Amino acid sequence: MNFLLWCIIVTVLKGASSSRVLELSDKFIDISSDGMWFVKFYAPWCAHCRRLEPIWAHVAQTLYSSPIRVAKVDCTRFPAVATHFKVRAYPTILFIKGSFHHEYNGERLKEEMVNYALRMSQPAIQKLSHAESIGYLKDVHPVFFGYIGKQQGLLWEMYTLYAEKYQPHTWFYSMSHEMVKSDLKPPNETALFVYKEDDVFFYEASSTVIENKEALNISLDKWINSERFGFFPKITRSNINDLMDTEKYIVIAVVSENKLSEITQTERDFKDMIEGIIKKRKRELHHRFQFGWLGNPELANSIAMSELTVPHLLVLNSTTSHHHIPDDDPVLMTPEAVSIFLDQIHDQTAPAYGGNSWPVRLYRGFYEARTTLTNMWRGNPVLTALVFGLPLGFLSLICYSVCCADILDAEEEESSDTHEKKD
Repeated sequence: MNFLLWCIIVTVLKGASSSRVLELSDKFIDISSDGMWFVKFYAPWCAHCRRLEPIWAHVAQTLYSSPIRVAKVDCTRFPAVATHFKVRAYPTILFIKGSFHHEYNGERLKEEMVNYALRMSQPAIQKLSHAESIGYLKDVHPVFFGYIGKQQGLLWEMYTLYAEKYQPHTWFYSMSHEMVKSDLKPPNETALFVYKEDDVFFYEASSTVIENKEALNISLDKWINSERFGFFPKITRSNINDLMDTEKYIVIAVVSENKLSEITQTERDFKDMIEGIIKKRKRELHHRFQFGWLGNPELANSIAMSELTVPHLLVLNSTTSHHHIPDDDPVLMTPEAVSIFLDQIHDQTAPAYGGNSWPVRLYRGFYEARTTLTNMWRGNPVLTALVFGLPLGFLSLICYSVCCADILDAEEEESSDTHEKKD
């Protein structure tokens, strides 16, 4: 009897949890402009969609008490909705607020998606009214931008513009000079800063740039884009292109995570050593180097176009696409040896590999194709043999038929010529 009661309770709880995600139909087109929506467009046959399903349920549960409605649309049943929102791949996740639509392209993790939705539900710039709010922001946001001063002038105009552009990626605030002058010690009455993991960095530009709209436009965009990452973020396929836009050297600690996101102790020690370098020398290094760690060696192998052992150190030049690999065994390197290696890279005395030349591009394409075929063969040799064997078999038959037809035609011509001579 107790077991039966337990089964009933579990069933009810599962139903309650799944009910947090709203099932939408084609009527959503008419009501999508009402309120805020966080919508997953999916197809039942899509494996990526099925993997996202439990995570999406947790997102809905977390945002249930907020004004954001979390929903999903089966695009195979309601293709008109997919057409209306220009959905071209599954799953596609959109944040919809009135006529504003934005596609989520970040990591498909609950915390990442919840933070994104909460950020998008707020104004692009939030105004602080109490000095205590700064302490709260430092506790809840590892990275955020702030504007200090009166909300007027060219700098405020440009800050507003780029706050809207980068709102999907980070937080933006405004505050008075009086509120933060003792805590942040801004250099001027009007200033911009980024708070990054217990430290503050102010935007530095000459008066010529500040007073020139075009120059300020370029300078501020570049500064915000390069400073919006933490000192040591996790690098994935979804954010590596954004990191390349920073125009810095990307210093990557390469480790190999298992399915439980675990790494060996040796890899952990190496990863902690690389993180310790940027934490110790952040004022000196962060303007030129963006540090991070990579849990997927396949991505590192694709960059280096070779099989790297783990743990490993890889430095990528985001402007030229060249990469640098230390000659020494990374496991045996000390923080001092890594620092010397980074100084050599900055001085352009370290060996560089790769790049964007045509021979490198051709070899990269060959390497990617070879790697894909190898992974397919390791994963499912039978399917790989069918995928490539059948077309090759048909092609062989066609070639054989064409060649045989030519031979038969030639033999027929010879035989006919022989008969004519006899006659």
